[in-house]
Amino acid sequence: MTAVKICGLTNLEDARWAWQCGADLLGFIFVQSSRRSVSATEAARITRALADEGCTARFVGVFANQSIEAVRRIANTCSLHLAQLHGGEPPDYARALGLRTIIARPGRDRVPWDKLSLYGAWAYLLDSYDPQQLGGTGHSWRWELLDKRPQTSSRIIIAGGLTPDNVSLAIEQARPWGVDVSSGVEAHPGCKAPSKVALFIQRAKLCCEEPP
Repeated sequence: MTAVKICGLTNLEDARWAWQCGADLLGFIFVQSSRRSVSATEAARITRALADEGCTARFVGVFANQSIEAVRRIANTCSLHLAQLHGGEPPDYARALGLRTIIARPGRDRVPWDKLSLYGAWAYLLDSYDPQQLGGTGHSWRWELLDKRPQTSSRIIIAGGLTPDNVSLAIEQARPWGVDVSSGVEAHPGCKAPSKVALFIQRAKLCCEEPP
């Protein structure tokens, strides 16, 4: 069954709903330039409340070119399970964090699999590319390129332009371990549309009965 990450969460109600609908990972963006950024204080309030309610989803913090000390501090404050690195950080940086990582890279015509393997990451996320925006672009890319990836046991997550209407097709074409969505299930930036969240997760989970 395909894993689902709901990203760009900024409030408890949206995070709780995503978990209750079956999301496996909940993403919080700690990059101030993002329209979906959240403070460490607010994210900690959300994760504490969810943990008290028995939440089983993993908490993911999204970072870009921040100091190792800052990432560690936020991860500790917010009880994060994973740090998603979106700024092109090198393998040495990722290893020095001492945290499980998701390495995000653009899903362009040629994915540098040989370079990605140097990270030893928990998962790799391939997203659409926009030099002016960190994720949440609403633009898709050629998911079928992943069908030509080398044999690997690494978790591959796809993002970029996913919506309830196309997530099934994306999974069928790319056969990823997981899918990541932010703008595709929003009412407006930073605020999720409950019906879209529920439908996205339902369709992603029903698409493939067996994991890729």
